Amino acid sequence: MMILCLGIYVNKNLRLDNIQVYGFDYDYTLAHYSSHLQSLIYDLAKKHMVNEFRYPDVCTQFEYDPTFPIRGLYYDKLKGCLMKLDFFGSIEPDGCYFGRRKLSRKEIESMYGTRHIGRDQARGLVGLMDFFCFSEACLIADMVQYFVDAKLEFDASNIYNDVNRAIQHVHRSGLVHRGILADPNRYLLKNGQLLRFLRMLKDKGKKLFLLTNSPYNFVDGGMRFLMEESFGFGDSWRELFDVVIAKANKPEFYTSEHPFRCYDSERDNLAFTKVDAFDPKKVYYHGCLKSFLEITKWHGPEVIYFGDHLFSDLRGPSKAGWRTAAIIHELEREIQIQNDDSYRFEQAKFHIIQELLGRFHATVSNNQRSEACQSLLDELNNARQRARDTMKQMFNRSFGATFVTDTGQESAFSYHIHQYADVYTSKPENFLLYRPEAWLHVPYDIKIMPHHVKVASTLFKT
Repeated sequence: MMILCLGIYVNKNLRLDNIQVYGFDYDYTLAHYSSHLQSLIYDLAKKHMVNEFRYPDVCTQFEYDPTFPIRGLYYDKLKGCLMKLDFFGSIEPDGCYFGRRKLSRKEIESMYGTRHIGRDQARGLVGLMDFFCFSEACLIADMVQYFVDAKLEFDASNIYNDVNRAIQHVHRSGLVHRGILADPNRYLLKNGQLLRFLRMLKDKGKKLFLLTNSPYNFVDGGMRFLMEESFGFGDSWRELFDVVIAKANKPEFYTSEHPFRCYDSERDNLAFTKVDAFDPKKVYYHGCLKSFLEITKWHGPEVIYFGDHLFSDLRGPSKAGWRTAAIIHELEREIQIQNDDSYRFEQAKFHIIQELLGRFHATVSNNQRSEACQSLLDELNNARQRARDTMKQMFNRSFGATFVTDTGQESAFSYHIHQYADVYTSKPENFLLYRPEAWLHVPYDIKIMPHHVKVASTLFKT
């Protein structure tokens, strides 16, 4: 029986005894959602595109396909391709789609000249990095496919802009928030360990703050659903936090000089008075990092911030000197797959064939190959591709694993985790596995991503 180790994975050494302040995003950090949420966002966005942007009525028949997208894809606003990139910015050969059609290697090279995305080409790419991007990626591909099938001319950047505006609308208008709160059992995943983690931090004398782009009433409704059964009385989740900031407008929060406003949840309005101190009993809107640090006097290295969006949540804090923790929910499933015996068997087979092919090419020149040699070479290449396809299908039929390419190279998404996250884990409460005084060190003998260290397998034991 294989024991699966899930915990905190370290990109930069971190001493938890130096951390005095813990900050959290809300969506997909404190609150985790079921797969139904992506369908809700997708459906609301497509209806907005039809009703407000005058897209054809047939688009309302589109359905969200959970088997298609993964996190960390890129969309080319110039050429209309949705693609997965590796750590060095090259297009995954079997991970580039125009609409819902996978492009061949020849088509990729015809469009881009090479699989490597140069600096000029990269300016046309947009990264889809957070959990809400699943519905966005699927809707972009479906809209492109519609125009291709209808043989209509279209501008790929307009498709992206319209889809992105529609996705933003369903959030900013409150449509998706109302949908979630109307049926929280369908969308929100309860987790008693989260409350235990937050209480442990408070008991250790740590300061806690909540910094989210979501409106307060939505956060309050969700937190009540997630935690109030454990507390047993109203508004108790607020007692866990020293500062609560909603509608923070990240990532601009980290670079702007917007003032904080005190929010009255009962009247649903903002006060006009200047905010020069934080009251734990009050809620604050907007603001900026500069004012936040001036008011709290919290120094950068003693603060750690948890978030799921590598750009909006973590890039700003990372540059400002905070420590950062990326919450990557799909990490658990991918670790389980990569350590499953069936995956390890295909992986071992792939590496053996790769080694045989390397030795074959090193010892047999092209002009020495007999018909039998060429037949063997073709058979080995086909077997290698079958093993690669089998491993890919275990993760996602279209794009494979989130963190690695089909050839085992780290993905561009992994690069951004390495760049902006000091540590990463699947959920905040995994910190309960470590003492608050623990020293977290980067593993010595690893590839770029620490979680790629394999746990013990029983596959080849007798």
